[in-house]
Amino acid sequence: MTRTDGKRLSHGVNFEWGAKTYVMGIINLTPDSFSGDGIEGVAAAVAQGRRMEAEGADILDIGGESTRPASTPTTLEEELARVIPAVEALVKAVHIPISIDTYKAEVARQAIAAGAQMVNDVWAGRMEPDILNVAAKSGVPIVLMHNRSEAPARGGSALGRKGVQVDGKLGGRYIGVEYDDVLGDIKKELQERILAARAAGVRKENIIIDPGIGFGKTVEQNLELVRRLDELKTLGHPILVGPSRKSFVGYTLNLSPDERLEGSLAAVTLCIQKGADIVRVHDVLEGRRAAAFTDAVVR
Repeated sequence: MTRTDGKRLSHGVNFEWGAKTYVMGIINLTPDSFSGDGIEGVAAAVAQGRRMEAEGADILDIGGESTRPASTPTTLEEELARVIPAVEALVKAVHIPISIDTYKAEVARQAIAAGAQMVNDVWAGRMEPDILNVAAKSGVPIVLMHNRSEAPARGGSALGRKGVQVDGKLGGRYIGVEYDDVLGDIKKELQERILAARAAGVRKENIIIDPGIGFGKTVEQNLELVRRLDELKTLGHPILVGPSRKSFVGYTLNLSPDERLEGSLAAVTLCIQKGADIVRVHDVLEGRRAAAFTDAVVR
């Protein structure tokens, strides 16, 4: 695999891009997670984090607000109450970096102060531009994700509202989302966010891009995204993908979230083959094994 520019991140996160695929374990401190794996409380977060570290996770990604289609936004106070104590405890309990999954600048600021070493923003600074300044001033890596999904209500209509279809078994999916060219549009819009981050002072080597599987994309568009993922390599940044348990897997195979392991692992394998550097997964043990075997072939 061709290495990206800038082999290592800063702020204590020491990854060498191209050497292996890094596995990010998901810790959802939300009662309404689409994947059905939401947990509550610091003790549960620590237990899950320790288990994921033992199973081979390289990063833990902690989130306090659901991003499923048509989800209800979480207030700042509620999100802080969910994630900050968990970050503080996990920093002491594990020996791998903690990422904060948030688009709120204040959550990112407090999480970094509590010990988080990475920001994962599903809106790439579009919802709260100050989050880019937070990342720049703190010197932490930030994941900039492409997103054409339904914006949280507090964000107004400026970011667009798309059609969502909800099935009792399969959950929500986006319909009627139009692209001129899926990968071409994603590249263009990610480049805009990269430039915004650089203008805010984020160092080039601290920018990771995520094409946003499942975020404002139809099932067919997500499948095309996986198939053409390697086209994003020209942007010159490490690529993170999160296909785990997503609705495009469920709708393709007619399976509920708790039945999507095999489909998720197939998507992970295909994404690694197409250039993914980090895979964000719910099932760390299985994800690590799939990544290690794929690496043995493609790297």
